[in-house]
Amino acid sequence: METETLAMAPEIDFSLIALFARATLTVQLVMIMLIIMSFWSWAIIIQKHITLRAARREATIFDRAFWSGEPLDELFERMGPQPDGASGKIFAAGMLEWRRSHKQDGRLIAGAQQRIDRSMDVAIAKESESLGSGLSFLATTGSTAPFIGLFGTVWGIKHAFEEIAIAQNTNLAVVAPGIAEALLATGLGLLAAIPAVIFYNKLSADSDRIVSGYEAFADEFSTILSRQLDA
Repeated sequence: METETLAMAPEIDFSLIALFARATLTVQLVMIMLIIMSFWSWAIIIQKHITLRAARREATIFDRAFWSGEPLDELFERMGPQPDGASGKIFAAGMLEWRRSHKQDGRLIAGAQQRIDRSMDVAIAKESESLGSGLSFLATTGSTAPFIGLFGTVWGIKHAFEEIAIAQNTNLAVVAPGIAEALLATGLGLLAAIPAVIFYNKLSADSDRIVSGYEAFADEFSTILSRQLDA
């Protein structure tokens, strides 16, 4: 039996494509799903990395302009009511509400400070949602991909044992291909899950730091406006 097993082993193709082709339809669908999840996760990772990098660069440029000593009204006129960057949008939201809170005779409408703070909070919430978009998919992939792959493995092993029972032969040449096809699903599940978990944690932390910077700027800007309101 050992001689027969060794003779059959070289004839078996254990390449990834061959393992996929020999798998059952259910296992193939699981593998395809995991491959799509993996590619989509990497697309989100690359896109979020570019987005967060641009957000940090924009925040640095805006902070330099904001603290340059230029009058806030002139800075607002130069940037416009709908600037491109997130920091500029938060600033514009506060300035727009500041201007709307003035009556025609120059006096302020009561409750201006609260309205300005709420306007900036809304702008921050929108930017936070934009920065966090797509991260939920990474979290879902990281938590579900191993179990999806495990389901494919269990189904593949079940099919392998059925083939063994039909063939009534338990030598390695009969057992190994079915087990290898089944384990490939688990491998793909881990391949999709591990990068998703790692980059979800990193990107979430980066996003939180950027949003914290927005909130700190809003507090500083609100303090500046409150001084003018008190004056």
